[in-house]
Amino acid sequence: MIKLRPMLQQEYAGYLAYFLPDYALEITANYDQSPADALAQAKQEIATDLPDGVDTDGQVLLSVLGQDEGLAGYLWYRPDLPAQSAFIYDFHILPGLQGKGLGKAALKALEALLLEQGITQIGLRVAADNARAQRLYRTAGFRVTGLNMIRRIGGR
Repeated sequence: MIKLRPMLQQEYAGYLAYFLPDYALEITANYDQSPADALAQAKQEIATDLPDGVDTDGQVLLSVLGQDEGLAGYLWYRPDLPAQSAFIYDFHILPGLQGKGLGKAALKALEALLLEQGITQIGLRVAADNARAQRLYRTAGFRVTGLNMIRRIGGR
C-alpha cells in the first residue's frame, strides 16, 4: 500500500538534495549546458518555482510513503482547478525502491486524490532520454501529446 502525504518541512532539504543534481544532469544531457551552468539554472528555477518551499502557494509537494510508511519518493505537481487539470513537475521513487511497482501505485494514489478534487486530467513532461519513466507513464495510461525540440545556434 502506497500513501501520499504533504511533504514535511524537514523533508524538503532531502528533496532538494535529490532534485537539484538530478535536474542539472537532465539539463546538461538535453540542453548542452556545462554541469556548473546546469546546476545554477536548476537552483534558479527551483527558487522561482518554489520560493516558499513546501508552503509555496499553488504548488503541491508530496512525500510518497511505502508499505512500512517510510519515505519511498517524492511527487510535485501544480493543480489548475478551473481547468480540472494538474501538471506533474517531478516524480521520483528512491533508487533502491525502483522496479517494485511503487511508481505505478503512487500514480494511482495521485489519480484518486486528484479525482476527489474534481481534477480529470494529468499532464507531465518527461525527458527524451528517460526511457524508464516513459515506460512507467505509458503503462499508467499516459499518451504522448507533443514533442519538445531544441537546436543550438550562434556558435555555442
